[in-house]
Formats: sequence, C-alpha cells, structure tokens
Amino acid sequence: MAETQQAAPAQTRQDYTSDQGVRWCPGCGDYAILAQAQKTFPTFGRKKEDFVFVSGIGCSSRFPYYMDTFGFHTIHGRATAIASGVKLANPDLSVWVVTGDGDGLSIGGNHTIHLLRRNMDINILLFNNRIYGLTKGQYSPTSELGKVTKSTPMGSLDRPFNPPALALGADATFVARTLDRETKHLQAMIERCYNHKGGTFLEIYQNCNIFNDGAFFQYTEKATKAQTVLWLENGQPMLFGAEKEKGIRMDGNIPEVIEIGDSWSVDDVLVHDESDFVLASALANFTSNDDFPEPIGVLYSVDAPSYDEMLLDQINTATEKMGRGNLESLLNAGDTWVVE
Repeated sequence: MAETQQAAPAQTRQDYTSDQGVRWCPGCGDYAILAQAQKTFPTFGRKKEDFVFVSGIGCSSRFPYYMDTFGFHTIHGRATAIASGVKLANPDLSVWVVTGDGDGLSIGGNHTIHLLRRNMDINILLFNNRIYGLTKGQYSPTSELGKVTKSTPMGSLDRPFNPPALALGADATFVARTLDRETKHLQAMIERCYNHKGGTFLEIYQNCNIFNDGAFFQYTEKATKAQTVLWLENGQPMLFGAEKEKGIRMDGNIPEVIEIGDSWSVDDVLVHDESDFVLASALANFTSNDDFPEPIGVLYSVDAPSYDEMLLDQINTATEKMGRGNLESLLNAGDTWVVE
C-alpha cells in the first residue's frame, strides 16, 4: 500500500453497492460477478474512493454504475486507454477495466494488447460469454468455429481468440481464469489481481442465458465438472477427476493425460509453477481441446517493473536533473513563428 493511502474503516458489501437499479437480464452471470466484487473489495482495507472502474460498451460495461466507487463508462474498446490516463495521472488509485469478449478483443483488441505489454498496474476483468449479448446474439471473437448465430446463420468461419494465450503472447505478467458460478474461486482471483503489482488479465467465463445459454455448462455442472476442470494451484500436482484419479504429465515437451494406478503415480504428475511461461502457454492451449481439462486458476504470475512505476521514476529523475519545467517556455522553445 502506497504511503499516501490511508486504511479505511471496516466496510461491508453494502458500502460498495450503488443506488442504481441493476439492469441485466434475470439469470445473467454478470450478477454473480458483481456480487463477488462487492463482497471482496471491502476486505482490501482501502477507501472506496481509491478504486476506479472503467468500462467500454457491452453488457459487462454497465458494471461501474453498480459499484459505489469512482468510475467511467467510456466508448467501445477504449476503456484501457482511459484507464491508462487515470492511472498515470493518479498513480495511487487502484484501477480496474471491466470489458467483454467483444469490447476487449474485437474493436478494443489492440488496446488490450498494448496495456498488457506495457505492464501498466491496471487490472482487466474480461467477461467472456462467447457471444455479443447487448446487440442481441451475434458471434464474437471467442465464439467457437461453426457457431450458428444471427450474423452467422450457416456457422461462423472465424477461428476464435484464446484470451489467456493472447495475454501471454502480449507478455502479460499475470494471467488467470475463473467462472461466474464458482463464487469463492472468483473472489480469490479478484484478490490475486489486486495484490499483483503490474497488469493483470482475468478471464471470467460468464453465462449469457438469453443468447448463449450453457456455453460453459460442462465446467459448472456437478455431474461433469470434476472430469472437465483442472483446478490450478501453485506448487501442487495437476490432478483432476472425481477421485483425483487423473493427472497431467509431460512427455518431453508434449502434455498428456494419465490415469493414476498401476502405470502412473502422483509422483509422475506435473506440478504447477505459476512462474513457468512455457507451462502457462501449454495450459492456455488446453482450451477447447477435448483431450484435456479446462485450466481454471492462475496460469502465470511473475514480478516485473510496471510502466507507471518506471514513468514516475523517469519524471522524478528528469526533475532532479533539470528542475521543474515551464509550459510557456516549452511552447516557445525551438522553431516558432507568428501567423498574421
């Protein structure tokens, strides 16, 4: 916590609940995400005025209205640009971008990439429902190949983005995934984002029960999730299954699923290491591969200097060497001319 920040008195969820009526479709996964954010942020010991939520356009982008903090509802795909300005102008603030798979990966994809590669100390919550919900059911950048929607009546021909792989490719220092229905896990991932110094990318699988209901049912339903979800825990073997009877093993540099029993033991199972980029890349590519379980948790986390931190150091160094600048002198420096 920065020296200029002051600890807040004890807070509750109600302190982070605004007076705005929540306007999402009944049953939308956004309700669960909002509820867990309102429960988690009071535990950080910060004044709610220290938090800023910035969104673009989409169903998820109504989020700042419902958090009783500072916030901006900005323009399509540009939340990351606004958030960058907020953070650089007010480095002591905790800045959060709330976006969707369309807003953050289509029109805003370039901005998302550059925010992550710069390692700005900003947290991205990307709600992924694999559909355009606000505009009533068109395919999105994460919709699966062959997806039949209003805009692709014969099936989408686009290969979908893999958000964690994209974030890793942009050299993000923190990449994680969670699910709207796994409330405790969602809270834990939000807390991990808050405590990470640098840019964070948290993909949240979020159900759109109107236009893409059940997109992630195999990962959330009791009957199937034990066999389809790999819960990632740093330093722990990658086991899954109802009785933890399966695991992930590396055959050279190729991952494979093994059965614990006569041929293999827990000692043969790969141990998760959040700092291993190669491993994180392999895990990210388990997504949509029926041969592997879906990795849920922190895929990658490393420490690195943040852009905003380095920029402030650079400004302070320049000020010490050359003194405080003068805007009028700067504008009149070098080649100038008068237009009559």
